[in-house]
Amino acid sequence: MKKVAIQGILGSYHDVAAHHYFEGEEMEIIGCHSFRDVIQQIRDDTSVIGLMAIENTIAGSLLQNHELIRQSECSIIGEYKLRISHSLAALPGTALRDVKEVNSHPIALMQCAEYLETLPGIKVVEKEDTAMSAKWIAENKLCGHAAICGKTAAGIYGLEVLAEGIETNNRNFTRFLVIANKWNVEEIMQGVKKNKTSLVFALPHTAGSLSKVLTILSFYDMNLTKIQSLPIIGREWEYLFYINLTYSDYTRYKQALDAIIPLTKDLKILGEYAEGRQSI
Repeated sequence: MKKVAIQGILGSYHDVAAHHYFEGEEMEIIGCHSFRDVIQQIRDDTSVIGLMAIENTIAGSLLQNHELIRQSECSIIGEYKLRISHSLAALPGTALRDVKEVNSHPIALMQCAEYLETLPGIKVVEKEDTAMSAKWIAENKLCGHAAICGKTAAGIYGLEVLAEGIETNNRNFTRFLVIANKWNVEEIMQGVKKNKTSLVFALPHTAGSLSKVLTILSFYDMNLTKIQSLPIIGREWEYLFYINLTYSDYTRYKQALDAIIPLTKDLKILGEYAEGRQSI
């Protein structure tokens, strides 16, 4: 049985993504309070696999998770892109006109702002998590409260869906990374055809330093799918660059890597894995 650590509880979008990624496999979900706790679970038990959100097509990157992975003893072994569809859910028998307060994670509330504007006079309250909002309403039998959450969470906690697909933009996807203890990666990745890599590096303070790296990657036919910079704490005006590459030729990728190493500082491969599929 796979042990999978996630941020959140049963019914959360992390839980849904984990079940999609490990579809058909028996799993024990380990719910964690924070992303840092997910990393700690892997440190405490090297057989645990973690899953954490890294970016959303509307809200952008979760910058702190880039750093958590870099600083950990973990490697990225996969990814999954989950279509996020929000629902408004309340205690059974609740009519929409009875709802006086809506609870959810602030990002979910932001993603449903246009729908919430159609509910005049409703109080909007930020909570820690979408699924936790549903659980809190169910356990406390809070009449007049509704949660913005996934349909899975509504079903688990016995709430009735009053409206679904209430997100403003239906091209709302979250990309989740699957991570594992680096010493187990070789065994886990046996037979996997790798075509994507996540890297991080710093650059010297010289003119065109980033341009030179990008030119080399282009020469070797590397497809740059993401670049994100983060300041290096304690080193003023210096940055770490997190990049994702996809490629069809693993040998060309290794040649590209050898070519950019002399131009970078502190280069670290965060993971080599298969590009993830996307839910519909």
